[in-house]
Amino acid sequence: QVLRKSLQRGFALSAGSFLVYEAHKLISGFAEVHASFKVEEVIEQADYLYGSGETEKLYRLLVQHKNSDDAELLWRLARASRDLAQLSSTSAEEKRQLAYEALECAKKALEKNESNFAAHKWYGICLSDVGDFEGIKTKIGNAIVIKEHFQRAIELNPKDATTIHLIGIWCYSFAEMPWYQRKIAATLFATPPTSTFQEYAAHSHLKFFSCLYTADPNFYSKNLLFLGKTYLKLNNKKMALLWLSKAKEYPAHTEEDKQV
Repeated sequence: QVLRKSLQRGFALSAGSFLVYEAHKLISGFAEVHASFKVEEVIEQADYLYGSGETEKLYRLLVQHKNSDDAELLWRLARASRDLAQLSSTSAEEKRQLAYEALECAKKALEKNESNFAAHKWYGICLSDVGDFEGIKTKIGNAIVIKEHFQRAIELNPKDATTIHLIGIWCYSFAEMPWYQRKIAATLFATPPTSTFQEYAAHSHLKFFSCLYTADPNFYSKNLLFLGKTYLKLNNKKMALLWLSKAKEYPAHTEEDKQV
């Protein structure tokens, strides 16, 4: 009888432990699914706000998730921080703070998922922005790293129009670099990153801008502007006038469009 009671008690404890274990598994699984669903929900809401131009609301939504481990959330927060910094209503000190915040988010996104093309793209953009606060030497010194991240983003997603445009801007910037900046570049690199407008055309970087227009005529007002500026530097005034006219006629939806 003692043995039977002990066995029954042992079975009851084992059964109870098993039920607790199964309940824990069920709850944990539900929590994981719920967490995943919540991330997707936040991303969907964020993309809607971004498409609507609700920069401040978007930032407020995403900054709540700054400690997230999800690369998709983190690069979107980097973009939102940068967009908020670009607003004319943002003070100079806030712009600086947001630029570094954006870079940190993009860096974290890369650490979480190195294969995320958008994380590479926004890391390159944010690293360039921070250079504005750290001086021309740092900005030129970061140039190679920035281009490497843009190129990696294109490898991961060859159809991303924004990154293709950014590679074009990178080449244009070095082609337009003043002599004193070239001297700084020469001291920083054994082989300084150079790009002339002739090289720019010869290596089809001009096509980066023009192919984007062919694929999507309303892709980006700044793309039209740089097509015009590049043709002007190549002394092709007829083509320059064509693209600058298109940039002038572009419907201005954002502050950047108005600046263009």
